[in-house]
Amino acid sequence: MSTAKAPSYILRYFNLAGRGETARLLLAAANVEWTEENPKWPQEKANQPFGRLPVLIEKSTDGSPDFVICESTNIERYIARIYGILPADPKQSAIQEQLREQLVDVVNAFFTHTSSISEEDKKLRLESFEEILSKIIAVQTKIIKDNGNTGRMFGDSLSYADIASYAFYRCMVFGYKMFKNDIVDIVKPKLTPEIIKLISTVETDPALATHLSKAKVLSAELSA
Repeated sequence: MSTAKAPSYILRYFNLAGRGETARLLLAAANVEWTEENPKWPQEKANQPFGRLPVLIEKSTDGSPDFVICESTNIERYIARIYGILPADPKQSAIQEQLREQLVDVVNAFFTHTSSISEEDKKLRLESFEEILSKIIAVQTKIIKDNGNTGRMFGDSLSYADIASYAFYRCMVFGYKMFKNDIVDIVKPKLTPEIIKLISTVETDPALATHLSKAKVLSAELSA
């Protein structure tokens, strides 16, 4: 029997929902020891790999150098693979990973809209954002239905796709108000009953209960 000590982790990110949110939830779901650091910015920018956040540090247990990686989805996949949240089968894993990349596209479309200068361009970018958002909601809804409409996207346990999707909607509703005050009015009407059920299912999953008990309840916000 192995007596190797399980590693602990440090997640460095800003004190807000955003590109570090899925990693937070994955670390909580993995039930590992972890802490979060919120570096002063831009003072500590030069101390980060590639000068950006999030950063994950896996603390060494044998005296070797700590393992340090960055880029949000890279961090997520590392945690999800190590702790069995992503399937071992490469094809099944790829299906979930492509869904995660689609969410990145939606976020990028949102920030392209908010960073537009002219009102005409802003309007066009908003239409593009809403179109791609509606598309991913339709895709997710079908996957949930095909999985028996249990509030999960794959199988009967918490998946990477479930966690990433929940984090995505959490960021849209709570995190991105600072960039667009009426974002909830845009997102909420598009959500299907299946997506609402997924959000509630993830939010009440025992693996995340302690972590999310300190946070605003997304399902309550959406039902208000």
